[in-house]
Amino acid sequence: MLIEFSVGNYRSFNEIQTLDMRAAPLRDTMPAGQQHTFQTGKYTLLRCSAVYGANASGKSNLIRAVMFMRQFVQQSATRLQAGDPTGVERFKLDTQAYDRPAYFQIIFILHDVVYRYGFELDEKRVHSEWLYRTRHRESRLFVREGQDFNISGALRAKKDILEMTRPNALFLSVLAQFNHELATEILQWFRTRLRGISGLDDEMYGRYTIERAERDDTFRRRVQTLLRLSDVGITGLGIERIPMSQTEMPSEIQQALRHLMDALSEKRGGQAPPDEDILLERVTTVHPVFDSATGKYVREEIFDMEMHESEGTKKFFYLLGPWIDTLENGYVLFVDEMDARLHPLLTRELVQMFLSPRSNPHNAQLIFATHDVGLLADRLLRRDEVWFTEKNRYGATELYSLAEIKARKDASFYRNYLRGMYGAVPHLGGLQPFVEQEMLYGAHPEAERA
Repeated sequence: MLIEFSVGNYRSFNEIQTLDMRAAPLRDTMPAGQQHTFQTGKYTLLRCSAVYGANASGKSNLIRAVMFMRQFVQQSATRLQAGDPTGVERFKLDTQAYDRPAYFQIIFILHDVVYRYGFELDEKRVHSEWLYRTRHRESRLFVREGQDFNISGALRAKKDILEMTRPNALFLSVLAQFNHELATEILQWFRTRLRGISGLDDEMYGRYTIERAERDDTFRRRVQTLLRLSDVGITGLGIERIPMSQTEMPSEIQQALRHLMDALSEKRGGQAPPDEDILLERVTTVHPVFDSATGKYVREEIFDMEMHESEGTKKFFYLLGPWIDTLENGYVLFVDEMDARLHPLLTRELVQMFLSPRSNPHNAQLIFATHDVGLLADRLLRRDEVWFTEKNRYGATELYSLAEIKARKDASFYRNYLRGMYGAVPHLGGLQPFVEQEMLYGAHPEAERA
């Protein structure tokens, strides 16, 4: 479970900002059937958090920061060579930020134990790194400053591992490569339990949905039922594999894929299969056909998902893979642009899956960036589940919760947000007058007036 995540001096973040999943002491009355919090040890945590803000305010950068930390933890010891850049992007609009490293820290629960792990780095090296563990009280497992390490006896790291930790690699990642039990468990938490997707990039998560639907009959039936219940006109779902040569794929792409297959086969010491053996997945959907004169069902029509379904239908189908997987296993899922191409009522249903104790029995957590202000209506979300990103006068993102703002219990979050009472909205008063002026006076208004 995620307790909090902090980031500073990364992309649009300058000063350290923190997303806190601990529930605030609120007395908000929520609709029956919803369960917004869960208890784990001494912590009361939220199942869901929504991040609102104007375009370019930093919503996506918050999720990018989480995913950068996840990737760097997994790959710094294996993918980077000595002298390779770390890949971090520091804040560019403050000269003082050039002298400070980027900052990442995450606090999470693993096997009923609380861990606080973080690091600071620039484009060339890791400046510091730390890991603390809390059972009854917080204790240090290790602290790193540059290439100097202070390690507690509980971690039991050999000296040669310290010497093998490159300046651009994380000590935790190196420990995991040497099968250190605790480091491996933490790395596995980052790899499997902390997830992130972009609602604008179906390919990133669509592949998982298709492959699981192909091999898992129970999963495919669940997806098929959810598609039917989502009112997109689909009554059935199929996954089949067809030879590449029988598809409408352009010949140059087929040839490029063949070269890729040859290269992979050669690398593995084998031979590539012939063209007809390269099978590609094809998702099909079933739609009922009716006689309009009698209104009676006649037969079924098979559609190609990619060719015939709407972009919104395809996105919903692709989302169901990570959605069901997260709910089944109690993962933490970050989603950017979740509502893109989805109807607001469908987005609401996706959020409510996390707020129901029946559909979310393992306390999975959802953190998503959105522009869907409809979710602020009807008390779907608690005040501490609503977060805002807003850039200050220096172009830096500030992250804050609605729970930090004084508001009446019966206030309309929806109306107040659109009125700008909480900030984090664009100031657009000049768009229409500018266009009106252009249409009236043309490209050179001053010359026309003269």
